[in-house]
Amino acid sequence: MNALSSALQKRIIAQQVRLYACCARMQAHTDDEALHDLRIAVRRLRSLLRPLRKDPLCAALEQAAGALGRASGPLRDLEVLAAELQLRGQAAAAQRRLAERTEGYSQLLAGVPLQRLQIRLDEWPQDCRDAQRDGKWLVSGKRVERDLARQARKLGEALRVPEPDRHRLRLLIKRLRYCAEAWPAYAELSADALQALREAQGALGDWHDHLQWLLRVQSEADLAPCAEYWRTCLVTAEQQADACLQKLARHFP
Repeated sequence: MNALSSALQKRIIAQQVRLYACCARMQAHTDDEALHDLRIAVRRLRSLLRPLRKDPLCAALEQAAGALGRASGPLRDLEVLAAELQLRGQAAAAQRRLAERTEGYSQLLAGVPLQRLQIRLDEWPQDCRDAQRDGKWLVSGKRVERDLARQARKLGEALRVPEPDRHRLRLLIKRLRYCAEAWPAYAELSADALQALREAQGALGDWHDHLQWLLRVQSEADLAPCAEYWRTCLVTAEQQADACLQKLARHFP
């Protein structure tokens, strides 16, 4: 086993331990950050594996982690919305969503996506040893380096499209940023470029949140008292996001 493979396995096991701890916290309802921390563990796992997805084992584990990420997304959105409603003085509306969260935790913990990921993680060390023994292990630093370079080029192209798609840019920025942070030795990005990615992601996240909340107003009447404020915030968030994207484009010619 080469140094990169050994390091990869250790880092995946670390995220597995973190994932299990977060599940225990969610089950016991010990704190409000358990789901958020679970999603961070899943994100870090995916960021380690995404540049190596030409390897079948890495691809399978990344896909399992992605399924859990998608399954937990709406639940996390509910938590963020509840916190926003508390901030806006809408305690009753916030409490209704926190009550939904309790049921959501139970469904997520008992759901297929989490169970599949746990099985994949449990089988991962032996599967890797078998693949290496059979000469089917396709993990290398060159693959990571090439994938990160490809992601950077793709983002640079997307930043220069007339009237760019903010939704698509948000996803491209998140993927590149997290993969670059997972594999800093293989990412040819300056500290300034990474900071610009973080700023753009934050601005686009703020824009995305307000846009989604306003869409929910159409079907959730108790959100109406916040609608006007959110519309004002959305305009500001769009302007800030566009300014961050212009700044980011300078780092991806």
